[in-house]
Amino acid sequence: MKRAMRLVSPAVGPVAGMACLMLLSACASTRDADTRVPAVYEAPVSPEVASAPSLETWWTGFNDPQLTALIEQALAASPDARSAAAKLREARATRSGALTSFLPQGNPRGSVTQTDSKVIDGAEVAVPGFSTAGDSETQSANFDVSWEIDLFGRIFAARRAANAEMAAARLDYEAARASLAAAVADGYFAARGLAIQLEDTRATERIQAELYRIVNIRAERGIASTADADRVAGDLAQARSQVTALEADLQAAQRNLLILTGRGIEPIASLPIDASVGVVPQVPAAVPGELLARRPDVRRAEAMLVSALGRLDYAKLAFFPTFKLAPGIGLQQNDQPSYSATIQSWTIGANVTVPVLDIPRLLTEMNAQDARAEQAAIAYEKAVQTAYGEAENSLVQLEADRRRIALLENGEERALRAYEASRKGYVAGFNDLQTTLDNERAWRTLRTLSTAAQVQGLRRAVQSYKALGGGWPLEAAPTNKEAR
Repeated sequence: MKRAMRLVSPAVGPVAGMACLMLLSACASTRDADTRVPAVYEAPVSPEVASAPSLETWWTGFNDPQLTALIEQALAASPDARSAAAKLREARATRSGALTSFLPQGNPRGSVTQTDSKVIDGAEVAVPGFSTAGDSETQSANFDVSWEIDLFGRIFAARRAANAEMAAARLDYEAARASLAAAVADGYFAARGLAIQLEDTRATERIQAELYRIVNIRAERGIASTADADRVAGDLAQARSQVTALEADLQAAQRNLLILTGRGIEPIASLPIDASVGVVPQVPAAVPGELLARRPDVRRAEAMLVSALGRLDYAKLAFFPTFKLAPGIGLQQNDQPSYSATIQSWTIGANVTVPVLDIPRLLTEMNAQDARAEQAAIAYEKAVQTAYGEAENSLVQLEADRRRIALLENGEERALRAYEASRKGYVAGFNDLQTTLDNERAWRTLRTLSTAAQVQGLRRAVQSYKALGGGWPLEAAPTNKEAR
């Protein structure tokens, strides 16, 4: 048996000490991210928050079975959801691959060599039982392993960075699903708004057609002028053109919803849209500090900062010596013309690598990684501030939408009463056409504004739920231990 050992030079100690001194003298550090937020939102909070739905499944608060079904379909079968799941699987594989580089490395090797020797010149040695000519065969198998011994925490730093990047990928997955749910709800309410506009425009078309019939009769009898008939005919043509445009817009909105839910090739008739809107639901009471835990984009920014700090630690530890064990075993079979032998061997080696001439390059890499960590800290701060701003703005705008809806609904009711009285008066001959048309336009305008406000309120509620970090289960978030 053979035994081999590579010894470490006595000069390693001073060299390693010099590397450590240079590391300490050039040690980079990244400041902590400033993630302070106000204790409460400035936006007014509705007192009816007890009836607010859970943020995790906020869409159930609209009490709309069709909306709930569409979001569930999208989360299960949408191309966006399936793509997000595939990216998560990729991230898991990448993390596993990054960590396997620190496991023992090595592969078994084997070889077979066959040689045919002939004496073509000179005399063969005449030794009984020995010949230099003939067939010979050599078979060998070796298994050499290299394994880094982590004395300074390099593997821990690499694992910390890999785990944090895996956590960021998981949060990307949850953010994609939360955004998908919000996109479906937003598109659904937009489609309902178009359906309401289309229904109102068709009603306008019918009213204008009836009014045109009445004006024509009055003109034939000399009670009204032909100019009045021409004016109503123009309004009727405008209403019909709006019907055509709204039909196309609604069909496009339905197709987009089908695509979002993974049903993009199904017929439009498979997704009926009701021409009505529900009540804007309440938003759960929340404080700004909850955004740090609930918003997946904020959590992702934090994970990327943890990853950058782990890579910075890894860059610092590159100044320290690297120790590796290199054990191995081997087996060789020699079949010669005159003899046959089996040889078994094992080796145990150790080596150390000290970065002496690489120190300038390592300093550059460490400073670059420190700058990346600083960028990650700034990105984390920006994510927190952006999340707070989005939540604050959405709550302010949602409360304004509620007040606007109430005012427009009241105005619409009064305008409708005025129009109906004016129209009856015109048919009876008490009012002129101009007054009737003015009252109708006033009512139609308020009707359109009221419908738009209701739809906007529903879509704003969706934005508020998303801004507050809704749409994903908080327990699915990676823990600090997993991220670090």
